Amino acid sequence: MSERNAAVLREFGTDLEITSFPEVEPKAGAVVVDVTHAGICGTDMHLQRGKLPIPLPVVLGHEAVGRVRWLGEGVRTDATGAPLHEGDLVSWASNIPCGTCSYCTDEDEPSLCETRKVYGINQSCAQWPHLSGGWSEQIYLQPGSTIVKLPEGVTPEQVIALGCAGPTAVHAVLDIGKPQEGDVVVVQGSGPVGLAAAMYATMAGAAKVIVVGGPANRLETARRLGVGDVHVDIFTSTDVASRVAEVLAETPDGRGADVVIEATGVPSAVAEGIDLTRKGGKYLVVGQYTDHGPTPLNPHLITRKQLQVLGSWAFSPANHLHHVRSVPRLAARFDLSQLVTRYDLSAVNQALADMRSGATLKPVLVSGEVS
Repeated sequence: MSERNAAVLREFGTDLEITSFPEVEPKAGAVVVDVTHAGICGTDMHLQRGKLPIPLPVVLGHEAVGRVRWLGEGVRTDATGAPLHEGDLVSWASNIPCGTCSYCTDEDEPSLCETRKVYGINQSCAQWPHLSGGWSEQIYLQPGSTIVKLPEGVTPEQVIALGCAGPTAVHAVLDIGKPQEGDVVVVQGSGPVGLAAAMYATMAGAAKVIVVGGPANRLETARRLGVGDVHVDIFTSTDVASRVAEVLAETPDGRGADVVIEATGVPSAVAEGIDLTRKGGKYLVVGQYTDHGPTPLNPHLITRKQLQVLGSWAFSPANHLHHVRSVPRLAARFDLSQLVTRYDLSAVNQALADMRSGATLKPVLVSGEVS
């Protein structure tokens, strides 16, 4: 068996190291995939810095696309029931819920499962099968993985362009926030999650989508792709009161938005978002994936406005499936490839640095085929 390279995090706060691991043939129910495109998201930066408890060493990368190398015994179809063959281009959900806890069964909320396996996060490469993260030339997909063939005519780059932000937005926007046709929606944040939320709000029939974010290069990308109808740069509109007034002026009679979606990861954005929401509206918090601490807010506004304050955590395998199947519609409306900046797997640390600085919106590591 030959060896495959992977980007390994050995200590928090340090660069990743390119390390070789032996290929592993799939056991029954498993699939081995040659990774072609692997995305980097904000969570990966937090993981590298030790902001979330994960086992080390680990091959990072929880969003990827690749080509089936080997199918384990008993694997004949993908998650939709379509025939699956060696050589097929596939995507897979980053997590495998346990399927037996109360959240998986009684609540039907597998994203809240506390023992789910997550590729590139809680699967240490010190343990077999080692290649359990997407920042690698190959990945071992364990039994129970939700694997889906790419829709006809869809490229790997179009699927990876939103990465995990796509299914995260499906869960948050479509399952929980549920904007209605004709709604005015404000999205706080112009990173991948914010732009994905804006896209899905548009696809759900929102009459106007207002994106509040920055830096300027991200907002310019959003304008170029047609993501959002109004764009407010927080680095230009630095006074909070003035910025709130600017956004409210874009809503009917200045009342505020029907749905406001927080996708910043900055706790102080929450109070501002409540100010942007109309009476009887919904405020949906999505971006606080990492604990950056508390923030002051006025709970009287929640009562006086009779707000629905909602939270959304991660996504389920079903949300991933929904996202991949919706990529043809998204790609027909938005040029998803413009979100992507490609890097060779060996340049993983540069890709992380560029994302951290805001120089890129969606760094993608490529290996092997790059079409």
